[in-house]
Amino acid sequence: VQLQASGGGLVQTGGSLRLSCVVSGIDLNYYAIGWYRQAPGKEREGISCFSANNDTIYYEESVKGRFTISRDNAKNTVYLQMNSLKPDDTAVYYCAASRLTLPITRTDYRYWGQGTQVTVSS
Repeated sequence: VQLQASGGGLVQTGGSLRLSCVVSGIDLNYYAIGWYRQAPGKEREGISCFSANNDTIYYEESVKGRFTISRDNAKNTVYLQMNSLKPDDTAVYYCAASRLTLPITRTDYRYWGQGTQVTVSS
């Protein structure tokens, strides 16, 4: 199983980025996919999740209205569209897959990607 995150970069405040997570080795139809991020000196936090049955989408409060998660199961790819970026969004972003329908905590995710750096300048 492999999750390959990409799309990070350096962007100014107010800018946009779209992260991609290409998944191989599992069938996305049966997995929930989440996006986490970890800023320097901080805990890794969950920011968005797409449930396995596509019934539920979760956003952490600080990204609601700015970030949008989507998935293309045919391409085994999950996206995170990030708009109106702020310096506080600077972090390494990770995608993760869980066999649970709606994972809640980090330990609910079995597979993790390697992360992609997002830096937002002020």
